[in-house]
Amino acid sequence: MLSLLFMAKKKKPTIEETVALIQAGDNSLLNELIEAYKPFIAKTVSSVCKRYIYETDDEFSIGLIAFNEAIEKYSPERGSSLLNFSEIIIKRRVIDYIRKQTKNQHISIDLTNNTIEEEASGNAIVNELSLEEYQKKNDEELRKEEVLQFQNLLAAFDLSLSDLVENSPKHSDARINAIMVAKKLVDDQELKELLLAKKRLPIKQLEKKVDVSRKTIERNRKYIIAIALILSGDYLYLQDYIKGVLET
Repeated sequence: MLSLLFMAKKKKPTIEETVALIQAGDNSLLNELIEAYKPFIAKTVSSVCKRYIYETDDEFSIGLIAFNEAIEKYSPERGSSLLNFSEIIIKRRVIDYIRKQTKNQHISIDLTNNTIEEEASGNAIVNELSLEEYQKKNDEELRKEEVLQFQNLLAAFDLSLSDLVENSPKHSDARINAIMVAKKLVDDQELKELLLAKKRLPIKQLEKKVDVSRKTIERNRKYIIAIALILSGDYLYLQDYIKGVLET
């Protein structure tokens, strides 16, 4: 009896540890995890739809699929918890679903007769404007969440957003060159693993892979690290920024 009293309780695995086991092939845990977090999925989907979502709703099914996607894609190196990461994925997928549904509704309106179109045109314009405003608001919320997640990841590399502003290359050509160096790093699995494991830029190894001087790499070190982290993660809005730089 005394031995039972002094036995250490078995520590319950964290959700991230459970996900690691699922990714290793334990499918039985997958069903248990999804079942346990259905309330979280419903709450997240409901926050996007601005109404309570039931398990019988199509939007809830989209949320389930998105949660499963988050489990498959999650990596601790992303710098956020599984729940924060899955919340972003769920919201994105539900918004995409709403947009598609709205597009189909517009097509349906176009197929109706002219009289109905004329009578409904005023409401259609109002609804379209409301939806556009709604989408902008949700995009803004997701953008903020993504930036916060990225800030947490930067902190692990002893960097901040203000560091990036101060150390961003001033000329567009220099920014493009730094981005291409970051892309080269991310495309090389060994270099990417070194960056994530050591939390610093593998300058010596990287120098051999790119047509850029060591001095230039060192000068843009912080910017290159940040771009590499964005390219390695699921940062939809920040990756759009990179595309914008490359297209200018």
